[in-house]
Amino acid sequence: MKIAVFSTKSYDQEYFEKYNDEHQYAFSFYETALNSDTAKLTSDSKVVCVFVNDVVDKETIKVLAANGVKLIALRCAGYNNVDLEAAESHNIKVVRVPAYSPEAVAEHALALILTLNRKTHKAYNRVREGNFSLKNLIGFNLHNKTVGVIGTGQIGATFCKIIKGFGCNIIAYDIAENQELLDLGVTYVSLEEVFKQSDIISLHCPLNKHTKHIVNKSSIATMKEGVMIINTSRGALINTADAIEGLITKKIGYLGIDVYEQEENLFFEDLSEHIIQDEQILRLLSFPNVLITSHQAYFTKEAMDQITTITLENIKSFETGSEIANEVN
Repeated sequence: MKIAVFSTKSYDQEYFEKYNDEHQYAFSFYETALNSDTAKLTSDSKVVCVFVNDVVDKETIKVLAANGVKLIALRCAGYNNVDLEAAESHNIKVVRVPAYSPEAVAEHALALILTLNRKTHKAYNRVREGNFSLKNLIGFNLHNKTVGVIGTGQIGATFCKIIKGFGCNIIAYDIAENQELLDLGVTYVSLEEVFKQSDIISLHCPLNKHTKHIVNKSSIATMKEGVMIINTSRGALINTADAIEGLITKKIGYLGIDVYEQEENLFFEDLSEHIIQDEQILRLLSFPNVLITSHQAYFTKEAMDQITTITLENIKSFETGSEIANEVN
């Protein structure tokens, strides 16, 4: 069976080829993202495999359906970039990887917290230049700080368990409470109380119509002065313009993001020799208390193993007509 894989990097191809012996699928790897224009490349494929920044909207799906595509296989957990109604209307199934090494993303969220707080990235650069001064490198103890976690699915729950080891007071918001976290000592409160009480806020919820711009001018106004905000979930959970204003007024003391609203035009690419046209990302990069990584929270060997094997198993279930455990309805 032929599979068109979009937004492919060398590591994606490496892992798919590594695990293809059992399946013997015929892959066509494309570096370009999937959209209504590039969808024409799927003319000989029954399956398309896509990632977080591929645009699988109504127009794209229309082209896919005309080309005979029957399955959209996401190699990620989120599916906000897929028009599910359009896919269903064209009888195209959608599958995803609902959980892959939640430790990878949770640990990266912690890495952002520790780096922003203790300024190890700045210390590293200083020492390499022979500057051993500690001026402006002071941080704070995580012990006894209140950490607010928005979204306690597998990644959020894993983050809670990790941050608990630092002696933090953990409060959380989710539409469903996790009994294991309650037993751990996590306190569930309203979203408003998470914003109000937290010294550090870590976002681990999906992006949908209810959570888009959950961090905005209004919610930022209720937060503590100097709050730290961490986002390893989806960029549009934060209203970037409002976050910039919060940084300017010092309401936000630290911002660590692995995702960004307009990342599809930036992330996963080497733009070091280009003039970046995105004024908001340039403004964020100008702040000394902002740390940005380019959607690498998931990027561990263990996660790549799981993403690839689960994606291939999803495709196999579709091919054999078996029950598809990870179908998105």
